[in-house]
Amino acid sequence: MSGFEIWGLAFGLAMDGFAVSIASGVSLQRVQWRPILMIALSFCFFQIVNPLMGWLGAFHFRGLIDNVDHWIAFAILAFLGIRMLRESFKVKEDGESKPFDASNPKFVFGMALVTSLDALAVGITFAFMGMSTLSSMIYPLFVIGFVTLVLSFSGVFVGIRFGNLVTKRIRADLWGGLILIVVGIKVLYSSVPF
Repeated sequence: MSGFEIWGLAFGLAMDGFAVSIASGVSLQRVQWRPILMIALSFCFFQIVNPLMGWLGAFHFRGLIDNVDHWIAFAILAFLGIRMLRESFKVKEDGESKPFDASNPKFVFGMALVTSLDALAVGITFAFMGMSTLSSMIYPLFVIGFVTLVLSFSGVFVGIRFGNLVTKRIRADLWGGLILIVVGIKVLYSSVPF
């Protein structure tokens, strides 16, 4: 696999995380360094670990991940997106928890894991493409992690900026929900043969 192909693959893998990072920024509505770093580092971590796990377990998971990863990701993203849309039309009382809480570590880790499921399948593909040693995985994993970190970090700031422009007219939860549903449909559409 050429360097150009690895960078292209890294950008492709990072796009779901970028979109969810934008939704997270919309939810945060202002710069909060702890959640921003948690979001960027979580997405980066899972985009590095999942291809490595896929590569390590290539023969055990062969065929299994390709058949279900997109359905799991779609179901979770669509569920959260629909929940956010519903909540955006409700009047919230003080103290009520948000359906899309970008400052909640469990939520962020869950979203990072869900959006990196396709990276698990990519790791399996690496194994079948002849990347047979751990040293052959270092460069692709570095590029995937770096691109994901930069795009996730940037996505949060895009969401904060965009969220500040629209929240006076439309609730941030509405935009976040729409983004999650679109990402879920994209994951499903790109993985299901028609």
